This record gives sequence, structure tokens and C-alpha cells, in this order.
Amino acid sequence: MVEKVLKGSPKYYLWLLFLLSIIGYAFIVYVFQLMYGLQTTGLTRNTSWGFYIAQFTYLVGVAAAAVMLVLPATFHHYHPYHRVIVFAEFLAIGAVIMCMLFIVVDMGQPQRVMNVILHPTPNSVMFWDCTVLCGYLLLNAVIGWTSLEHESRHVEVPRWIKVLVVISIFWAFSIHTVTAFLYAGLPGRHYWLSAIMAARFLASAFCAGPALLLLCLLLLKKLTGFDPSKPVIRSLSITIAYAMGLNMFFYVLELFTAFYSGIPGHAHPIHFLFGGHEGLNVWVTGWMWTAVVLAFVSIFFLAIPKYRYNLKILPWALVALVIATWIDKGLGLLIGGFAPTPYETYEVYTPSFWEVSVGLGVFAVGALVVSILWKIALEMKKESGVPFELSEGE
Repeated sequence: MVEKVLKGSPKYYLWLLFLLSIIGYAFIVYVFQLMYGLQTTGLTRNTSWGFYIAQFTYLVGVAAAAVMLVLPATFHHYHPYHRVIVFAEFLAIGAVIMCMLFIVVDMGQPQRVMNVILHPTPNSVMFWDCTVLCGYLLLNAVIGWTSLEHESRHVEVPRWIKVLVVISIFWAFSIHTVTAFLYAGLPGRHYWLSAIMAARFLASAFCAGPALLLLCLLLLKKLTGFDPSKPVIRSLSITIAYAMGLNMFFYVLELFTAFYSGIPGHAHPIHFLFGGHEGLNVWVTGWMWTAVVLAFVSIFFLAIPKYRYNLKILPWALVALVIATWIDKGLGLLIGGFAPTPYETYEVYTPSFWEVSVGLGVFAVGALVVSILWKIALEMKKESGVPFELSEGE
């Protein structure tokens, strides 16, 4: 497989070099964080989770996106998805690796990760979150690699792989559900104390993850000529549209509960995110309103078939959706949960230069892993005779 990774165009080598340079820069910054501790971050006693955990939360949803292809292909025998399932599974591998790295850098000292293994605590939701993430990583690695090898040999995958595929479908729901329980299980944080939190997590995952996957597939088509096929693009865009509509509906339910009930604790975080508090300017307010605008823009273009099936408009709608969901879950969810504090005080969390730099390095690691895995998948599909370009009706 090494020769498949090393074989590529100059643009491919420049892309890998670019990612490696970002990783090298972020590693240097991370060394400073190890030397001086988490005081280099914007974390405080009242805000114990920050940029790292927020990105971990968002990327868990990206990892769960593969199930939106595996489920229809397995239970409903939707064969067009078989053409691109391996790319979804390899994207999930990169997303889970990034999730784990964000947890590691958030712990301050990396050796603390061993405490999860050496001193397991089944009563901790974080323990179960790490367990399901490791299991999902292993499932996608085994399923994706074995399926790709059998496809290249033109033989059917063994029965045990089909069993693992079914397990992975239910496992994908578990990784995001357990992550939602990390938030919803904290009674002192009104913004997270919601029975619908897990459902919101799943809805946002099933729109943002497939949107990112479809964006990457469209980019892959432009760069390599590999056509994911029109049925895949059309059916996946419909799935994204429904999931995004459901995601927005769930948020409206939260707004109704917060403001119609008149319970101050539920309304204060939303007031704080979108308008600040008694003259206290919040840097995230502009981001939150941007997310609202982009969410409505994306659902407008995705809901109307003539725009959804237009390949010049679709990528922009997907970009708007990814940014909107990232702001909501990667910034607003965490900041709204920690402000106001249980002591009815307001403390504005702002990610530091160190956090953003290390975060960029983690994203670069994920992009590097996905780039290499997709390169291997493309080369093996090419060798097995899988057509890259399809006719108009395919």
C-alpha cells in the first residue's frame, strides 16, 4: 500500500507537505502548552471545557455520518451507495482520530489518557464515550479495509463483515448519544439540561456529517474525475435537507420551552448568546446570528429541488450548512452552557491563540489521515476496474 500513497501528482505532494507543515507548527505550540500547562488556554475554574471539547463534540457527528450511507445500503439495499461507502468509512476514521486527539490535548498531560484504561470507571459517561469511540474506530477500520480489498478482487465480502456492518449502524447512534449525555447529565447547566439534547445531536450529525462528506466527494470529482454518481448526490442531498430541517425544528422547540415557560434559567443562556447580558458584549453573538442566517440559506436551497440538484449551487448550500452547524455546536453550545454559571455570574470564554493553533494541527492530522486513506481507496478502485466517469443516467 505504500506505493499507492507515494504515487501522485505534484499538487498531491504539495497538499501533504502543507498538512505536515501545519502539524509541525501545531506540535511546537503544543510543546509550549505541555511546558506551561493549560494556563495558556482560555479555560478557567468556571469554564473547564473549551475549544478542544467543542471540536470533539462536533467531530463525533462527522464520524457518525457514515451510517447515513451504510443504513440504506444494508437494510434497504440501495446499491448506488456501495460506490462511495468506503470513503464515508475512511472519513469516519479520520474524524474519530481527531476526536481522540482533542481529548488528549484537553487533558493537559497526555499520560492521563492511560487512567481511562488502567482505572476504568463505568459510572462515568466519559469512560463510555471513550469506549464507544474506540469501538467505532475499530469497526470502520476493519469494515472499510476488508470491503475495499474484496472489491478489488471482485469477490463478495465475508458474512462476518456483514454482521459488523449491522453492529456499526447501531454503534454510530451510540457514539453521539453518549456524547450528548456528557452535556445533558450536568444539572447545573440549564442550556444543556434538556431531554431532547441527544436527539439534537443526532439531527445535527446526520446533516453536518453527510454535508461534509458530499462536499469532499464533489471536490474529489473535480480533482480526480471520480464521479460519486448522480443517484448518490441526489439521495444524499435529500437526506441532508431532511436532517437539517429536523435540526432547526429541534432548536425551535428549545426556544419555545425556554421563553414560553418563563423559566429564567433556560432563557438566560440564549439571551447571552444572541444579545449579551446587561451591556456585556459577547464576541460569540455575531457568530450566532451568522449561524442563523446561514442555516436558513442552506435549508432554502436544499429544500427546493431545482437548487438542490444544481451542482453549481449545491456546494455553497453545503458550505453554509457546515459553517452554521459548526458555529452552533462548536462554539455556541459550549459557551451557552457555561454562561451564566451556577452562581448566576457571567464569564465570557474566548479561545486563546494556543488553543486555535493546536486545534488546527489536530484538523491537519485528520485531513492527512483521510487524504492518505482516500488515495489508497482511489488507487485500488482504479486497479479493480471501477469506472471513474459515469454516463448521464448512472
